[in-house]
Amino acid sequence: MKADIILTSKAVFTGLEDGPKPAAIAISGNRIIAVAALEEIESFIGENTLVHHFGDQLIIPGFHDFHVHAMMGGLSLESLNLFEARSERQAVEMVRQYAETNEEAEWIIGFMWDSSYWDDNKFPTRYTLDDAISDRPVVLFHAEGHYTWVNTKALEMAKIDSQSPNPPSGIIEKDTNGEPTGILIEEASSLITKYAYDLSKQKKRELFKGFLNEAARFGVTSVNNLYGSETLNKLDDFQIFKEYEEEGELTVRMHLFPALDGDIENAVNLRNKYQSDKLCVSGLKQFIDGVVTCRTAWMLEPYSDQPETYGLPAHSAEEIKQWVAEADQRGFSIRFHAIGDAAVRLALDSYENARNINGKRDSRHAIEHIEVIHPEDISRFAELDVIASMQPNHFAMSERGTYTKRIGLNREKYVFAIHSLKNAGATLAFGTDFPIDSLNPLAQIYRAVTRIDSSGKDAWNPKERISLAEALKAYTYGSAFGTFREHELGTIEEGKLADLVVLDRNLFAVPPEEIIQTSVELTISDGKIVFSNQKMLSKMN
Repeated sequence: MKADIILTSKAVFTGLEDGPKPAAIAISGNRIIAVAALEEIESFIGENTLVHHFGDQLIIPGFHDFHVHAMMGGLSLESLNLFEARSERQAVEMVRQYAETNEEAEWIIGFMWDSSYWDDNKFPTRYTLDDAISDRPVVLFHAEGHYTWVNTKALEMAKIDSQSPNPPSGIIEKDTNGEPTGILIEEASSLITKYAYDLSKQKKRELFKGFLNEAARFGVTSVNNLYGSETLNKLDDFQIFKEYEEEGELTVRMHLFPALDGDIENAVNLRNKYQSDKLCVSGLKQFIDGVVTCRTAWMLEPYSDQPETYGLPAHSAEEIKQWVAEADQRGFSIRFHAIGDAAVRLALDSYENARNINGKRDSRHAIEHIEVIHPEDISRFAELDVIASMQPNHFAMSERGTYTKRIGLNREKYVFAIHSLKNAGATLAFGTDFPIDSLNPLAQIYRAVTRIDSSGKDAWNPKERISLAEALKAYTYGSAFGTFREHELGTIEEGKLADLVVLDRNLFAVPPEEIIQTSVELTISDGKIVFSNQKMLSKMN
């Protein structure tokens, strides 16, 4: 058998060891047919074989992002990014400028504002947005994605006024006069986004194409696309994903996780409909709580800066446990968004309850985020075989002072307890929660290894650092294992699917601060080159 592509490097991280080694990789079709020394692989070279030597550059398995929202991510790529704003006034000016250069846009959509970085730390209001743009609706997502800042025009379109009641699992923030301020928390945002996201099929195809291009650029060859609450869900369109697959344009493997909502027959129908190598329903997902910054993450003890609240559970414990037991009995893998320690505990309790009812099985249930955890619950991940799905860069996106003020110093000791979970036997799987964060895996790797916080200088709970090899494995093998695909993905081995990434340097031979500066040279997905930088492309041609 002759290879279509052969890659060689002095630094190949197969994922089977804790460091790289010299090796050559032969690919035929969409499979790896050999991993060996260069002299042992020469017999695979034919007249049409593309051979490239990468010197000391690191070759690794393709990144598998364990938590994305593909369509929302595609939208974010062509929308306004407000993360650099350092005041409400600056954010409004960015909105004004964006609106002026996008006169054809019916909606002004933005992402990533974070008032915890502003001088007064206060939530903004619709009135300042109105001063900048009042004739078109504006909807701006907070950096954590769990609340939005909108203008009066958007409220009018959604018929939200002083008489509007809070929706289930949501809050319409109102001032002392009972008037909406322009801040919509949790599911209240869906009152607006159901209009903002009323997009044509062609537009949704364009958004998905943007996502695929971004994934290829960052070396992401597999993703787990998770239900993102009613606020995000209107954008998802599994049929568009299917069309891309049928057209041969699906350049990532997509594992779909629709909503866990009690409608088990609908979930079974979706699983039966989407079950191919490139596109499949792999489980179900739901929210237990919100986020720390707006105090909707559910805590065992009250918030330190607001003792009257414990957070906002999205569903009752009885409902959660019932849904999980039923879905587990039907063979589904479950994923729960759980950020507060009470939410994490309920997720674990619900999995334990399902095991007691249905019996022990290889379920590979997971908990997403796990930002704050009670120390007594750390060991339960391994005991219950629950996967810790984490996004390490998130703790650096959060302004540390505000975060600590919310939860207090005692709970701060257990913020993003990555090492503690791994040390207690939990399987780690990494991702980004894109578009809550960039799709770049190297940002997550960097934070996991360094624990550098939002200051850019100090380490947050440095005892929770993990090694580079552990971080890479969490982003490759860990995610493949969590999706029941470790037999064909996650490591570089003969017989496995040819999903590979070449980086521009050997991460094991550079200081940790260079991890964040590293870029992708080449991405191979399913045996095909789906991304190559210009320098690399000229060499290969």
